[in-house]
Amino acid sequence: MSDMHFGAGPGIFKNAKELRDNPTRAEALLWEKIRRNQLSGFKFRKQHPIANFIADFYCHEVRLVVELDGSIHRKIEQKDYDKGREHELRTFGIKVLRFKNEEVINDIESVVSKISRKMPTHPLTPEGACFALN
Repeated sequence: MSDMHFGAGPGIFKNAKELRDNPTRAEALLWEKIRRNQLSGFKFRKQHPIANFIADFYCHEVRLVVELDGSIHRKIEQKDYDKGREHELRTFGIKVLRFKNEEVINDIESVVSKISRKMPTHPLTPEGACFALN
């Protein structure tokens, strides 16, 4: 398995731990639905360090990040930052799905269904870990 942290430094790990210890309401709701390999047997990690970033949720087997966006993500500067961040994550072969906090809080089952549709039907072997997400 390749380095699932893509060179993240100690400061990023410290910040990630703080975020794991203090989830938002939306993060806590989604975590209850995707933790313990509940999506077709795939393991998600919460507040996972990747390079200079912290992904809200990350499944290394399929290189999928799930991000939950609060109101700050509506600001132009944040939207620009998010686009750059997604571009950099794509250079690692990582796909990003984004959901608004309100989507998670108001319709968690729909969010989980959308994530599930991006997952293979069963966990991959190490040889099959590279595939295209639509």
